[in-house]
Amino acid sequence: MYWTDEGYLLSKTNFDENSIIIEAFTLEHGKYSGIVYGGSSRKQKKNLQIGNKISFNWRSKNENKAGYFNIELINPVSPFFFDDKKRSICILSATSILKILLPSRETNKNIYHSFENMLNNLKYNNWINLYISWELSLINQLGYEANFIDKKNINFDSKKYVDINDKLFKVPNLILHHNVKENSKEDVREALTFNKLLFMENFLTPNKLRLPISRIILEKYYI
Repeated sequence: MYWTDEGYLLSKTNFDENSIIIEAFTLEHGKYSGIVYGGSSRKQKKNLQIGNKISFNWRSKNENKAGYFNIELINPVSPFFFDDKKRSICILSATSILKILLPSRETNKNIYHSFENMLNNLKYNNWINLYISWELSLINQLGYEANFIDKKNINFDSKKYVDINDKLFKVPNLILHHNVKENSKEDVREALTFNKLLFMENFLTPNKLRLPISRIILEKYYI
């Protein structure tokens, strides 16, 4: 079996002295894993940075067996933020969440384009707002829908709370008023904490999964 596709590198793990196993989120084939022979070489290490956009050629003797990738760099996303700890951990947080929550080998074009748009806008000053909006979009695409502006879901007389799985959570101002250009650290932290609760309540805890360390670190930057 053989296919060619574009996508983003989600994770990489050493396989042997010269090779690595990678997981990619591709446009037409969804989340896929495979071996990159020679992936630990100096040249390939430069290309195989988490979050980079890559052209993938995947081959396998059988669709249900492990395959291997030949790769070619399309866009080096991560290197532009090597000197920016917050944006770098943001990339790791997003890719780690996708790695954990996306089903393997299922096309998710809406999530793909949303993720790509978020990465393309990391260069802007309001990047953290865009990341928070991306998380909410992902939560929605994965099956949990909540309209936080709908009075049916929010009691405006009780400090804007929403009922999620029979639990009341306060909806942060940043999420209610997402067009605000400047937010305090407290505003960002509250929004990240709220999103974390949505992830935990709807996806992670029921499936006995853990929140990625990179996501925890991102939230700590706003303490």
